[in-house]
Amino acid sequence: MVEKELHDYIKLIQLRGCEEQTTEVKAAHFGCPEKLYDTISSFSNQNSGGTFIFELDESSGFAKVGVYDAQDLQKKVMEYCEQMTPVVRPVFTVCDEDGLVFVSAEIPPVDIADRPCFKTAKGRLRGSYVRVGDADKPMTEYEVYSYEAFRKKYHDDIRGIEGATINALDSNKLDEYLVRKKNDRPNLALLSSEQQYEFTGITRGNQVTLAALLLFGIYPQAYFPQLSIIATCVPGTEMGDIDLSGNRFIDTKRIEGTLSDMLNDALTFVRKNMRTATKIDRETGVRTDLPQYPMDAVREAVLNALIHRDYSFHTEGMPIQLIMYSDRMEIINPGGLYGRLTVDQLGQAQPDTRNPVLVTAMETLGKTENRYSGIPTIRHAMKKQSLPEPIFVDSRGDFKVVLYHEPENVPEQTQVSSDKSSIDIQDEKGLLEFCRSPRSRAEIIGYLGISSGQYALRRYLDPLIEAGAIRLTKPDTPRSPKQQYVTDK
Repeated sequence: MVEKELHDYIKLIQLRGCEEQTTEVKAAHFGCPEKLYDTISSFSNQNSGGTFIFELDESSGFAKVGVYDAQDLQKKVMEYCEQMTPVVRPVFTVCDEDGLVFVSAEIPPVDIADRPCFKTAKGRLRGSYVRVGDADKPMTEYEVYSYEAFRKKYHDDIRGIEGATINALDSNKLDEYLVRKKNDRPNLALLSSEQQYEFTGITRGNQVTLAALLLFGIYPQAYFPQLSIIATCVPGTEMGDIDLSGNRFIDTKRIEGTLSDMLNDALTFVRKNMRTATKIDRETGVRTDLPQYPMDAVREAVLNALIHRDYSFHTEGMPIQLIMYSDRMEIINPGGLYGRLTVDQLGQAQPDTRNPVLVTAMETLGKTENRYSGIPTIRHAMKKQSLPEPIFVDSRGDFKVVLYHEPENVPEQTQVSSDKSSIDIQDEKGLLEFCRSPRSRAEIIGYLGISSGQYALRRYLDPLIEAGAIRLTKPDTPRSPKQQYVTDK
C-alpha cells in the first residue's frame, strides 16, 4: 500500500476500535513484538492474506504510539518470515505523522498447493494456524490433511477397504456398470475381470475400494455406519425448537444404502415433509402445483453433497446432514470446498475434483452430467420459482447449501395443500406433450438434447414413469429394444 492508504487504514482501525480478519495491530514503540509466527501463518493460509499494523497500541484504545526503529523492525519481521515453510515475503510501507513513524507489513497468501504455511521449527501439525475473526487458531489435523490431500492428489474415494471383498458388492449392479463402461471403451472389454476391476476403480490391489462400496455395495454402512444422511424435519427455525406438543422433531430418518439409494430416499424425505401450493390461473382455470422447494434444486444439492464430500478417514464418522426448518432447508456435507475453488466462483469456474472415480462413475450410471452444471441448476430452479438465491457457506471442515422457501413475490390465487403425500410431477422439458405419440428411447434422447443419454432418461423420463404420467408400451418387457413411451391419457 502507499502512504496515504496506510494513513486511511489507521483511521479506519481507530474508528472501528477493533482488529479484523485481515488486520493485526501490534504495539512496537519499545521493540519488535514477539510471537508473530501464529499470525504470519494464519494470514498466509487465507486467500486474502493479511496486514500487520505496527504503530497502534490496542491496550490504549488503538492510540498512535509509532515504532521504535522502522529499519530494525522490518529486519526482524523478515527474520520471522524466513523461519516459515514456505518462506513468506512481506511487503512493507513506512510513513510518518506528528513525529511518529508507522510501519505496516502486508503478508501475501501462499498458493494453495503450498499450504499450510507453518513455523518450520514447530512442524506442520503444530505450527499451522488459521484466522478466525481477529484470532489465530491452531489448524486441526484434518485441516492440515486437507491441504496435504490436494497437494499430493490423494484420492480417498478409491482407498482400499480392509476386510471388504468382491462379495460385498451387488454383482448385477456391478456387471451392468462394467457393460456401460465397455460400450465406449472397447479395449477395456479385452482385459480380464481382475484388470477391469483395477482399471475402473473397483479394486486396489486385493481390496475393494470405498467407491465400489458406495456405488454397488449390498450394504455399505456395514463397513462405515456414518457414511449416510441424517435427515431431520424440525418445527422451528433453530435446532431445539419444539412444537405445541413438545416434539423436537416432526420427522427424522437415517438414510443408508448406495449413493443412488441415498439420493432417492433423501428426495422422498423432502417430498414427504414439505408442503405443496396450488396456483389457479384466473383466466384458464388451469391448476399448477408448486412444491415448497424446487426438486431440481434439492436433487442437485443432495447429489453434490454425496459425490463431493470428503471421504478420507478423518471424516468417515461424519454423516451428511439434511435439515428442514420451518423457513429453510440446509444440506451440510463434511469437507469444505476442494482445491482453489472459492464460494464466489461456484458455477463459474471449473473446479478441482476431490473424488474423480465417484464423479465419473455417477456420470456413467446416468445420475449426473459431470458438466459442472449443478450449482447453475440450483440457482435457476430457485429463480424460476421466485425463491431467494441459494446460499453457499464454506467453513472449517464442511460445506453448506441453504435454500429458503418463502417466495420473493407470492403468486396470486395460491392455495396451500396440507397433503404431504402428494406427488410432485416435474416436466420442465415438456416430455408429456412430446410423448402424446409413442416415442422410442433414441427419440426422447434426441429431443432432450443432452449428451449423456442415460442421464437424460434417468433425470427426466424415469420420474414421469414412476409418477404414472408416462407409461411403457411394452410393460412386461421393459428392456425391449422396441420399447416406446407414451403419455398416459
